[in-house]
Amino acid sequence: MSELDARLLAILACPCDHHAPVREDGDALVCTRCRTTFEVRDGIPVMLLDEATPGPAGIGADLGD
Repeated sequence: MSELDARLLAILACPCDHHAPVREDGDALVCTRCRTTFEVRDGIPVMLLDEATPGPAGIGADLGD
């Protein structure tokens, strides 16, 4: 995957109620709070909860890292 623009990455957040920032992880974005994974398709982040892969404790869970 080509890297997302740093300005875009700086404003993206998990769309759950807690709105934690996301980080790049290969071909996806991962919430820094709940580790929900959002696919990036053709360079466009798909930030929809119903298309995301939940983190180990579920979407929006605080994993305390």
